Amino acid sequence: MTNKIKPTISDAEWEIMRVVWTNHTVTSKEITEIVKEKMNWKQATIKTLIGRLVEKGILRTEAIGNKYLYSPVISEEESFKGKTTDFFDQICNRKVGATLAELIREATLSHADVQLLEELVQQKKEEAVDSVPCDCIPGQCDCQQNHA
Repeated sequence: MTNKIKPTISDAEWEIMRVVWTNHTVTSKEITEIVKEKMNWKQATIKTLIGRLVEKGILRTEAIGNKYLYSPVISEEESFKGKTTDFFDQICNRKVGATLAELIREATLSHADVQLLEELVQQKKEEAVDSVPCDCIPGQCDCQQNHA
C-alpha cells in the first residue's frame, strides 16, 4: 500500500470543479459563464484556478484547435469521500456520531434522503459497538481514558 498524498481542492477550486463534474467536458469560457453567475470573479481568477487544478492533476486538459477542453480526473464522489474522510480523521472517534447527528440536524433533506438514512441506520445497528474507542493522543481530546 502506497502512502500517496492526495491533492486538496480549495473552496474556490471546488466551485470550478462543480461545473466540470456537472458538464463532464467544458471550456474555460463555459466555466467562466457559469461561475460568474454565483461568484464575482474575473476571468483571470477563474483561469488561474483552472491552471492550479490542472497542475494538481485534478483536471485533464485537451487542446482542440485554439481551445482547451477540461475534464475531471477524479469523480465528485471520490472527492466527497476524500473530504469527509479527512474531516473525520481530524476529530476524536468518539465524536463522530454526534458530529453526524449535527450534520443531519442542520441539513435540508427530502423524504427519499430520510428513507436512505433510516435504512443505513438499520444496517449500522447490526455492527454497532457498545463503546467507540478514542484514537487521540493525550491532550487532543477530553476522553477520560486518555487522561487517567
